[in-house]
Amino acid sequence: MATKLFNVGRDCRVVLIYNGSRVDLPTVTGFQSQQQTHQLTSAPLNDMPMFFDVPNGWRGQFDFQRDNDNADDLFAEIESGFWSAGSMITGNIYQYVVETDGTTSTYEYVGATLRLSDAGNWRSENITTQRIEFTARIRNKI
Repeated sequence: MATKLFNVGRDCRVVLIYNGSRVDLPTVTGFQSQQQTHQLTSAPLNDMPMFFDVPNGWRGQFDFQRDNDNADDLFAEIESGFWSAGSMITGNIYQYVVETDGTTSTYEYVGATLRLSDAGNWRSENITTQRIEFTARIRNKI
């Protein structure tokens, strides 16, 4: 099998598991994540400054075409659960990356809270896209 020189967007797949169930978002068109850190600074009197980055979770987002009502139903369920019982449930996000050598790496974003930051812009004869933003406790390689 030939190897590739670099990754492109279609080498990534994203799966959302929330409240123990898979939430199907058929056409994910974008995904990004960033590690969050808490920066510590030390300013010794007798030396140059020192910096330390303490891991502080992950943030990210994914964009997808509105092919079904699964995202809208999920967020209606999240809101209803909070207002009726005060429940605040987290989920996990799985990112599958086909590496340049053909192997697959899997990353798990654990304890993800979700925000539907864009429920869609509805326009005549255009694709409606939505965006979910997340904050997760940690990203594990599995």
